[in-house]
Amino acid sequence: MPMTTNPLRLVFMGTPNFAVPALGALLDARHDVVGVFTQPDRRSGRGRRLSAPPVKEFAESRDLAMFQPASLREDAEARGRISDLAPDAIVVAAYGLFLPEETLAVPQLGCLNIHPSLLPRHRGPSPVATSILEGDETTGVTIMLLDEGMDTGPILSQRETPIGADETCDQLTARLFDVGANLLTETLDLWSNGSIIPTLQDDASATVTRRLHRSDGRIDWNDTAESIARRVRAFTPWPGTFTTWDRRTFKVIRAESVAATFDVPAGNVVTLSCPDDIGVTTGCGALHLLEVQVEGRRASAIKDFVRGYPDFVGSRLDD
Repeated sequence: MPMTTNPLRLVFMGTPNFAVPALGALLDARHDVVGVFTQPDRRSGRGRRLSAPPVKEFAESRDLAMFQPASLREDAEARGRISDLAPDAIVVAAYGLFLPEETLAVPQLGCLNIHPSLLPRHRGPSPVATSILEGDETTGVTIMLLDEGMDTGPILSQRETPIGADETCDQLTARLFDVGANLLTETLDLWSNGSIIPTLQDDASATVTRRLHRSDGRIDWNDTAESIARRVRAFTPWPGTFTTWDRRTFKVIRAESVAATFDVPAGNVVTLSCPDDIGVTTGCGALHLLEVQVEGRRASAIKDFVRGYPDFVGSRLDD
């Protein structure tokens, strides 16, 4: 990572693991990160123990000043701290909290956000999953200036990248934020020296994604095999894709669509071209199962699952 020729005083805001590369890139470029804001620790796992956000763990390992307000809108003290830090710019990467107008107005260079799509396509909370769901062949990263809208601010830079045929949402998200980390440091240098003219988004061509819910993961076997296979990739790791078998939740973890025709209704488990290839009939084609998990058991390759549950082949799902 090349060092900047114009070190800036920055506040960084981010929370999950895939936001860490952006913070690391800023430090490697020798910017002065004067404060890091991340969401509060959360209880997770079976023991419900408090877990720190990955950005917090990384920031503490680099001895950076940490702040964890539950809300910037409702926490006047947190907003005051941002003003006191007097950053040249605020950098946002999957922070998860809205920035009020008062905060947006603090830095002279504005608040730069890494958004994992080519805006104005796929604004909103689920751009990566939606790009996979809709069968997009390419996506990308946008470095934009935040305003009070939902991903509506001016664009500073973009970088396009193809979507891998087997790439899942978590894999693509991590890759996009790696791309975004590099693009961010390049953009900061150009933006701070006046070499970028922001581009207003075309609202007429904008698309808006929605927040995902657990119920989105339920499989409708009357859909096409291709669309179901995309859902499996788009909903990895959350909410996952699932159906029911033998009155238990049955998760499809990895699968692919195949062009096969069977004279049975959608949702039936069938043998494909080879005895070890197991699929499920759909509204068009068949879903070739690769890795599955039944409630109460660990995930396993389909051939191992069938070895333990030989009556699975020939059964019907979602009955």
